[in-house]
Amino acid sequence: MNGSDEKKEVLVVVSKLKNYIRSAAGMNTASNVAPALSELVRRMCDQAIENARNDRRKTVMDRDFGEV
Repeated sequence: MNGSDEKKEVLVVVSKLKNYIRSAAGMNTASNVAPALSELVRRMCDQAIENARNDRRKTVMDRDFGEV
């Protein structure tokens, strides 16, 4: 990343996230959930990228995410 303090892009579809939580548990979703989840997704992607690099590949594959 660029290391700046600029607002990071949300990587999840917020409406689908809210619909999932509502249908799964009947709960509402706070506005700060999407950025927090996006940060988790970023970390998982960064690890998957590293795993692909370690295997000398330029394609990230499902196996690079380990067991989910």
